[in-house]
Amino acid sequence: MNAEQEPPGVAVLFNASQRLIKGEPQDLLAEQDVIACAQAVFDAFQTAGYRVARVPVCVDVEQALAPYPATDWVIFNLAEGLEGRLFEEARIAWALEAMGYHVTGSAGDAIAVSTHKARAKALLEAHGIATPAWWVFGHPDEVDRSLARSLPFPLIVKPVAEDASLGVGPDAVVSTVHGLRDRVAYVVERYRQAALAEVFVVGRELNIALWGDAPEILPLAEVDFSAFADPYRRIVSFAAKWDASSPEYREMPVQCPARIENELALRLELTARQAWAAIGCRGYARVDARVSPEGIPYVVEVNCNPDISPDAGFYRAARAAGYSYQDMVVRILQLAWRQPHAYDRDGRGYRWFFHPASNGRHQRLQPHGGELRRRTLERVSG
Repeated sequence: MNAEQEPPGVAVLFNASQRLIKGEPQDLLAEQDVIACAQAVFDAFQTAGYRVARVPVCVDVEQALAPYPATDWVIFNLAEGLEGRLFEEARIAWALEAMGYHVTGSAGDAIAVSTHKARAKALLEAHGIATPAWWVFGHPDEVDRSLARSLPFPLIVKPVAEDASLGVGPDAVVSTVHGLRDRVAYVVERYRQAALAEVFVVGRELNIALWGDAPEILPLAEVDFSAFADPYRRIVSFAAKWDASSPEYREMPVQCPARIENELALRLELTARQAWAAIGCRGYARVDARVSPEGIPYVVEVNCNPDISPDAGFYRAARAAGYSYQDMVVRILQLAWRQPHAYDRDGRGYRWFFHPASNGRHQRLQPHGGELRRRTLERVSG
């Protein structure tokens, strides 16, 4: 296989947590979904004829990847960290870059800022992108009555640094000071982090999937809330995403392509591209927006490396655009393989490694795909 055109091997990296250090017991459903997604991606590459390996992260990513040198493997990165630890997904991405791999999806900086909802919203605001007004509370006592009287209830309250709708249920939408204090207390105690409270935008919710170097917009998707008359139950909660036995899961389908007027579609696409650029996304991402009755798209989430399971939203959009599941994962891989490496000197897509005979001044370097002395590699890995 030509190293300049195709990766020599694909390591599908994923977390395999058996317990969580915070949150609710049911949150493990999201963790288990990552394992199932990794199997689907592995199967797709195997069917396509790639050399592929499943690589679970059970202790640390450095140990997991020891048998898979960066000269011979590109990482299909599904890893979100172990046991629900904060910002593990970003740390893993940074570690993969430091280890010299080509990696699918966004880099650690983008993952870190998108995971921290308050930082992400501040960055969106700085770029002139509409996002619901928001406040961060590190303790329920910070919800003092003088401030709370000026808050534009209802609000939706979430952990400040989680994704996958963790910590978001029917009680997340609050309309009183007492309710806000209670929900902040729940987030701080259960998820061990601050709570983000943002204005609840009553309106439609749409998902915009993007991928590519100059990001291409896939068909838009809309969450169908019609089964829920109460506008404040119209949220994509944890149950709606993960609990197949819940009414929210069964009665909140997603329509893709969405039936929306062309002018709104253009506004959503422009907003999604602006959000992609502001966060620094790469490879593929999904932007979630609520559209106000006035037709203003408010970005509520920018998802770097979103779920690509066969039943998840990103593949739903890719399928609507005519891609098979295999086509989708191969394209995501190719986007990563063409991405210039962080340590490139000339921008041609080569990765350079220190040769054992290097004089220490970068004067003897080894291009991507070159042979490594086996004893040297064994000495490093051992």
